[in-house]
Amino acid sequence: MNSSKIITQIGSLPYTDVKEAVDYSLKHDIPFLPELPKRGDAMLEYIKHPGKLSCLEEFKKHKFSLVKVQCVGPATLIQAGYSKGEAISRIYEHISQILEGLSAQEIILFLDEPALGYSGVNFKELWEVIFSNFKVIPGVHICGNMNWDEVFSSSVEIISFDASKYDITKYSKYRSGKRISWGVERREDIKDFKPGDLITLPCGMGSSLYNPEDPPRYLERLRKIAGEVSK
Repeated sequence: MNSSKIITQIGSLPYTDVKEAVDYSLKHDIPFLPELPKRGDAMLEYIKHPGKLSCLEEFKKHKFSLVKVQCVGPATLIQAGYSKGEAISRIYEHISQILEGLSAQEIILFLDEPALGYSGVNFKELWEVIFSNFKVIPGVHICGNMNWDEVFSSSVEIISFDASKYDITKYSKYRSGKRISWGVERREDIKDFKPGDLITLPCGMGSSLYNPEDPPRYLERLRKIAGEVSK
């Protein structure tokens, strides 16, 4: 993975216009598959109809050297009431449809597990089952806090977290050879940037807190922070 490409995002955006969302994504070092909750792309909604994402067709019109896609994770679906088997089946189908026809030399795949610390399931085993089926760079995005040593001992290569709230560098198994995707609001949120790490916002921009005028401003913030850590 090209270590000079460091800016990407979680996925959800406050747009309703597909082309506007995809065009915005393409401005990042690592373009990401946009999800538009205002058009039904909230993760617990889209998984009811695997592969049905507003921006997927438009996104696949482009060719990428490195790209990021994402899917709701199995622990999150089990927390939402799905059985283990159904969770894995739906995730497999959703990812398969995302990857089919996607022209990219390298693909980062994040599983979104917002409240993983409260799941109470063997998430490492579930992740292994899913990632073993796809030729991708495996990663996970976690919004909340947890025992991060458990994630450091997993098989994912990239860990995405909210660095504006939590300090994962204090854990005994910190790094363990993994890349970190720093979810930041300011430069000071990044405690230990290394080559291969990424920079994103702390979470997605799909909530009602954001409007369509916000994304360009946040991208400029990420670019400024990236410039500072790359010096």
